Parts: sequence; C-alpha cells; structure tokens
Amino acid sequence: MEQKSDLTQLPNIGKVVAEKLIQVGITTPDELKAIGSEQAFIRLQTIDETVCFCMLQGLEGAVQGIRWHNLPKERKEELKQFFHMKRM
Repeated sequence: MEQKSDLTQLPNIGKVVAEKLIQVGITTPDELKAIGSEQAFIRLQTIDETVCFCMLQGLEGAVQGIRWHNLPKERKEELKQFFHMKRM
C-alpha cells in the first residue's frame, strides 16, 4: 500500500518531490520546516543532481507556507546566491 505523505499538504510540494524528500529522511512538514530549504536542497542533491533553482524556491515556499511565486524578492536573491554556490 502506498504511503501518503503529509508533505503534499504544503504549498509547492507535489507527490514526486514529497517522495524524494522521504528518500532523504524528511518525512513530515515539521521536519522540512526544522531543517530548512537549503539543507533539504543539499540532501536532495545527493539523490538527484538535476534539482534546480525552482525546486529550491518551492522548498522555501513550503517552509514559509506560501506559493514560491510570493517569496519576498530579497529571499529569492539569497536563494539564488546559495544555489550558485552549491552548483560550483
């Protein structure tokens, strides 16, 4: 029987991303919020080198409880800098 994840209750988190988060040990919304978007992204990179900037923004939106489109401009800039550091 397929395990339903509470993660999909968060904005921006669909079934596929929820499954990947579970693979890296993040199984609940509280765990995702506690670890934060950057650390979750780093974990996801260990199983999927194709994770992209949009996913990072999606994770941050999920942590904040908002659609990633509504992230503050300053936070998007911080995430962009983090993403480029991690891609080098």
